[in-house]
Amino acid sequence: QVQLVESGGGTVQPGGSLRLSCAASGSIFSIGIMGWYRQAPGKERELVATISSIGTTNYADSVKGRFTISRDNVKNTVFLQMNILKPEDTAVYYCNANLKTGPISPSYDDWGQGTQVTVSS
Repeated sequence: QVQLVESGGGTVQPGGSLRLSCAASGSIFSIGIMGWYRQAPGKERELVATISSIGTTNYADSVKGRFTISRDNVKNTVFLQMNILKPEDTAVYYCNANLKTGPISPSYDDWGQGTQVTVSS
Protein backbone atom coordinates (compact mmCIF):
# COMPACT_ATOMS: atom_id res chain seq x y z
CA GLN A 1 0.00 0.00 0.00
CA VAL A 2 1.25 3.46 -0.95
CA GLN A 3 0.28 6.79 0.55
CA LEU A 4 0.88 10.30 -0.73
CA VAL A 5 0.54 12.86 2.03
CA GLU A 6 0.48 16.56 1.20
CA SER A 7 1.14 19.48 3.51
CA GLY A 8 1.75 23.21 3.35
CA GLY A 9 -1.54 24.61 2.08
CA GLY A 10 -3.24 27.59 3.64
CA THR A 11 -4.43 31.12 3.10
CA VAL A 12 -2.13 33.86 1.86
CA GLN A 13 -2.49 37.38 0.54
CA PRO A 14 -1.90 38.17 -3.14
CA GLY A 15 1.82 38.43 -3.81
CA GLY A 16 2.63 36.02 -1.01
CA SER A 17 4.31 32.63 -1.03
CA LEU A 18 3.56 29.08 0.04
CA ARG A 19 5.53 25.84 -0.15
CA LEU A 20 3.72 22.55 -0.64
CA SER A 21 5.23 19.18 0.19
CA CYS A 22 4.12 15.67 -0.72
CA ALA A 23 5.73 12.59 0.77
CA ALA A 24 5.20 9.14 -0.69
CA SER A 25 5.45 6.17 1.66
CA GLY A 26 4.71 2.46 1.70
CA SER A 27 5.63 -0.36 -0.65
CA ILE A 28 7.47 1.69 -3.25
CA PHE A 29 9.97 0.14 -5.66
CA SER A 30 10.46 3.20 -7.84
CA ILE A 31 8.88 6.55 -8.65
CA GLY A 32 8.92 8.10 -12.09
CA ILE A 33 7.30 11.42 -12.81
CA MET A 34 5.89 13.35 -9.86
CA GLY A 35 3.68 16.36 -10.20
CA TRP A 36 1.18 18.82 -8.86
CA TYR A 37 -2.31 19.40 -10.21
CA ARG A 38 -5.01 21.76 -9.02
CA GLN A 39 -8.76 22.03 -9.18
CA ALA A 40 -10.68 25.25 -8.62
CA PRO A 41 -14.40 25.26 -7.80
CA GLY A 42 -16.46 24.54 -10.91
CA LYS A 43 -13.39 23.78 -13.01
CA GLU A 44 -11.60 20.65 -14.18
CA ARG A 45 -8.39 19.46 -12.60
CA GLU A 46 -5.39 20.94 -14.40
CA LEU A 47 -1.68 20.35 -14.55
CA VAL A 48 0.49 22.76 -12.56
CA ALA A 49 3.96 21.22 -12.84
CA THR A 50 5.75 17.91 -13.21
CA ILE A 51 9.28 16.69 -12.57
CA SER A 52 10.96 13.51 -13.78
CA SER A 53 13.22 11.29 -11.70
CA ILE A 54 16.25 13.04 -13.22
CA GLY A 55 14.91 16.54 -12.63
CA THR A 56 13.36 17.49 -15.95
CA THR A 57 10.55 19.93 -15.23
CA ASN A 58 7.41 21.05 -17.01
CA TYR A 59 5.10 23.93 -16.03
CA ALA A 60 1.72 25.26 -16.99
CA ASP A 61 2.05 28.61 -18.73
CA SER A 62 0.01 30.26 -15.98
CA VAL A 63 2.62 29.48 -13.31
CA LYS A 64 5.90 29.76 -15.23
CA GLY A 65 8.31 32.11 -13.51
CA ARG A 66 6.33 32.02 -10.25
CA PHE A 67 6.25 28.35 -9.20
CA THR A 68 9.18 25.95 -8.83
CA ILE A 69 8.86 22.18 -8.55
CA SER A 70 11.60 20.07 -6.99
CA ARG A 71 12.01 16.62 -5.47
CA ASP A 72 14.07 14.62 -3.03
CA ASN A 73 14.48 11.12 -4.45
CA VAL A 74 15.90 9.75 -1.20
CA LYS A 75 12.86 10.85 0.79
CA ASN A 76 10.35 10.24 -2.06
CA THR A 77 9.12 13.78 -1.63
CA VAL A 78 8.07 16.42 -4.14
CA PHE A 79 7.82 20.14 -3.39
CA LEU A 80 6.08 23.10 -4.98
CA GLN A 81 7.39 26.54 -4.13
CA MET A 82 4.71 29.07 -5.06
CA ASN A 83 5.66 32.75 -5.22
CA ILE A 84 3.80 35.87 -6.32
CA LEU A 85 0.52 34.11 -5.67
CA LYS A 86 -2.61 35.43 -7.35
CA PRO A 87 -6.30 34.99 -6.47
CA GLU A 88 -6.67 32.78 -9.55
CA ASP A 89 -4.22 30.32 -7.98
CA THR A 90 -6.89 29.48 -5.41
CA ALA A 91 -7.65 25.77 -5.69
CA VAL A 92 -7.22 22.37 -4.11
CA TYR A 93 -3.73 21.19 -5.01
CA TYR A 94 -3.15 17.48 -5.57
CA CYS A 95 0.12 15.58 -5.60
CA ASN A 96 0.57 12.86 -8.22
CA ALA A 97 3.21 10.16 -8.59
CA ASN A 98 3.74 7.50 -11.23
CA LEU A 99 5.19 4.59 -9.33
CA LYS A 100 5.90 0.87 -9.19
CA THR A 101 5.57 -1.39 -6.17
CA GLY A 102 7.89 -4.10 -7.53
CA PRO A 103 10.47 -4.71 -10.27
CA ILE A 104 7.99 -6.37 -12.62
CA SER A 105 4.80 -4.68 -11.48
CA PRO A 106 3.20 -2.20 -13.86
CA SER A 107 3.50 1.48 -13.10
CA TYR A 108 0.41 3.37 -12.06
CA ASP A 109 -0.62 6.85 -10.97
CA ASP A 110 -1.36 7.55 -7.32
CA TRP A 111 -2.83 10.73 -5.85
CA GLY A 112 -2.73 12.60 -2.59
CA GLN A 113 -5.83 13.73 -0.76
CA GLY A 114 -5.41 17.38 -1.75
CA THR A 115 -4.52 20.52 0.14
CA GLN A 116 -6.40 23.82 -0.06
CA VAL A 117 -4.59 26.94 -1.23
CA THR A 118 -6.52 30.20 -0.91
CA VAL A 119 -5.16 33.51 -2.15
CA SER A 120 -7.22 36.38 -0.85
CA SER A 121 -6.85 39.82 0.64
